[in-house]
Amino acid sequence: MLFLCHHSAVLTHKASTKPKGTNLTVSPQLHAYDFDPTTVSDRYGYHPQWMILSRLMAHLCSMRLINVQAFLERESSIRKRKRGGRRAKVVEFCDDETTEYAILSHRWLAQEVDYNEMVELENIALGARDEICRRDGYKKILRSCEQARNDGYEWLWVDTCCIDKRSSAELSESINSMYRWYENAQVCYAYLHDVPGPSFPTASDKERHPDFNGWPEWFSRGWTLQELIAPSNVQFFNEDWKRIGDKKTLAPTLVGITGIPQHILIHGLHGNRPCVAQIMSWAAHRKTTRVEDRAYSLMGLLDVNMPMLYGEGKKAFHRLQLEIIRASNDQSIFAWYTAEEQPGSILADDPSDFRGCGRTELMGHDELIQSLNYVPEGDIEDRLGTFPITNRGIQIWLFLGPCRGSRTRFQARLPCRNGPSDPPVAIDLALWESNYYRCPTPSFRTFLLKGPLQFRQVYLRYQDPPHCNTTFEVDDSTLTENGFICCDTHPKKFSENTLTLTSTDPLCVKVYFDSQANHRFSVGFGQCFGKGWIHVGSVESNIIRSPPWGFYTSAEYHRMLVSTLEHAQAMNKVHSSSEGYGQICVMQTRIPRTTRVLQISSIMWNTKMCGVKLDVFHDPGFCDVSGEWTAVNVDVGSFFACLIGIDIIIYLGNR
Repeated sequence: MLFLCHHSAVLTHKASTKPKGTNLTVSPQLHAYDFDPTTVSDRYGYHPQWMILSRLMAHLCSMRLINVQAFLERESSIRKRKRGGRRAKVVEFCDDETTEYAILSHRWLAQEVDYNEMVELENIALGARDEICRRDGYKKILRSCEQARNDGYEWLWVDTCCIDKRSSAELSESINSMYRWYENAQVCYAYLHDVPGPSFPTASDKERHPDFNGWPEWFSRGWTLQELIAPSNVQFFNEDWKRIGDKKTLAPTLVGITGIPQHILIHGLHGNRPCVAQIMSWAAHRKTTRVEDRAYSLMGLLDVNMPMLYGEGKKAFHRLQLEIIRASNDQSIFAWYTAEEQPGSILADDPSDFRGCGRTELMGHDELIQSLNYVPEGDIEDRLGTFPITNRGIQIWLFLGPCRGSRTRFQARLPCRNGPSDPPVAIDLALWESNYYRCPTPSFRTFLLKGPLQFRQVYLRYQDPPHCNTTFEVDDSTLTENGFICCDTHPKKFSENTLTLTSTDPLCVKVYFDSQANHRFSVGFGQCFGKGWIHVGSVESNIIRSPPWGFYTSAEYHRMLVSTLEHAQAMNKVHSSSEGYGQICVMQTRIPRTTRVLQISSIMWNTKMCGVKLDVFHDPGFCDVSGEWTAVNVDVGSFFACLIGIDIIIYLGNR
C-alpha cells in the first residue's frame, strides 16, 4: 500500500502541475502508456501494485491519443525507407480533461487502420506495411495529423486506431466516454469523403448522394450525430482535405439537413435541453452497420451509460430507453409511432419510430391539467414525476380514457406536445390480462373517447408480448357443396387450405359468395399475443350492388384489424386448459332474412395449430342463434375421427 500511495501521490502531483496540452507521466522513466499491464510486467516484472496503479492510470488518463509529431516523423522515415530509431510512442494515454487535442469525425470505409496496425507499423513486414500505408483509412489519419499540426495541436484522436478493440472492456468504456471526448476536443475535423467541390453543398443532390435525401453520406450515419453536436468547433473538409466551412457558419443549412434546431448546433445541449423524443427524432433517418449501434450511438446525447452487448439486436434500444426512464421523468419517451399492426411493448423498437417528433416539447404539469380540463385530486405533481420500473412493467400514473366501441383499447394523454399550440400527445394502449401494451393507431381510423379521462395508475409492459406463429388448417368443402365459393382473400397468404400467421402478418380475411342465393360473408383468421382467433365479419343477403371484391375484402380486413384484441379475447375466454382434452369452439350466426345458418367450429391441436371447419345448413325452425363462441370438451382423437368420417357439425348443431 505504501508503494501505491507514493505513486498515487506522484501521479496526482504530476496531473496538477503538468502544463495543458501534454500527457501525464509518473516518473521520468515511466510514461502513461507504460501502464498497460502487459507492458509493465514485461519491462519491470509482475507486481500487484503495478496492476492496481495501472487501473488508476486508466481512470485518470482516459483516452489514447496520437502523438502528431511522432506519427509524422515515423511517416517520414517510412517514406525514406529508414529504420526507426528510439523515439516517442505514436499512441499514448492522455487525460481528455487537461489535454488539448483535435478529433476526427468520418465515415468508416472498408480499408481502415486498427490500433495494433498503428502501433506496430514499423515492425510489420515491408510488403504488409506498404499495403497499410496505401489504404484510404491510413491517408485519412495522415491528413488529419497534418491538419492538426498546421492548427497547432500536438494530439489527435481517431476512433479507428485509438481504441484497442481486442479488449471488450476498453471498447465499452470508450463508447461510453465518446460523447465527452468529442465535447472536450478543441476542434473536430469532419471529413466528407464524397464532396469533391470547393464549397459545402447547399442543395440536395440525389444523383451524387442517393441516400439521406441527397446530402453527403456523413449526414446519414448514426455515430456522426453526436460528433456534430458535442464539439463546439466543427470544421468540414472535402475529399481533398480543403476546408469548406464550419458548424456555426453553416448552421442554417445544417438545420435543413439534420432537423436539429439552430441553437443546439451553435450552443450544444447545455442549458435548454430538448425532450427525449425530439433528440431521438434526429437519429430517425440515420443508419449504423450494427443494429446495436443505433442505441449505443445515442447514449451520450441522452446522458446515460450502459454496457455494450453486441449480439443483443434491438434489445439494445430497449435497454437504452429503460436507462433513460431510470434517470429521467420525461414521458415524451412514449410519444413514438410505428406502422406495426400488433400491440407490443411500450418501448420503441428503433429511433425511426420517433421520426415525427422533431417539434415535440414537454408541457408543465399545470399546463397539462388545464389543457385537459381536469380538476386535480390529491398530489398529482409527485405522481406525474415518477414512474419506477418493476418486474410487472413500468408503474405510472396516466390520464387515461376508454375508446368508443372497444372494451380493450384506451387512450392516454402525455405531458408533451408536438408544437406550442398543439394539444397533449395521445397514445393508444391495449389492455390484455390486466397489463397495458402499446397499440398503434391505424391511419384509416380515429378513435374517440366514450367518457372523461381518469387519472389512474397502470402498468405499461416493456417486455415484448408473447408472439408465436399460428397455423390454421381450414376445411370449407361443405360451403362449396352448398353453393359458396371463395371469391377473394386479403392478403393472399393461403397455401391451398393452410394459413400461417406471424406477429408481422397477424390477419387474413376470406370472402365467400353464393351467386345464386345472393349471399356473402367474410371470415377473419387472426393472431394476437400468441393466441389464434377466428371472427365472422359482415353476413349479407339480397345484395343489390357490390363494390369490387378487392375493395370489399380490404375494408373487411381493416375493420377486423382494429378490433383484433376483442376477437382474440372472445376466443380466449372459451378455451379450456384441461389436459387430455381438445376443445371445440363453435359459433353460429344466421344469414339475414333466410333459413340458412353459418357455423364455424375450431379446435386447437396445440398452441400453434388450429383446425377449422366451415359449414352452412338450413334451420327452418328459426332457432335462436347467439353469434357467440361456445366451447365443448371432447377427446382429440374423437375430433379427428369426426373430421374424417362423422359430421360433428350436425351433431353439435342438434345438441
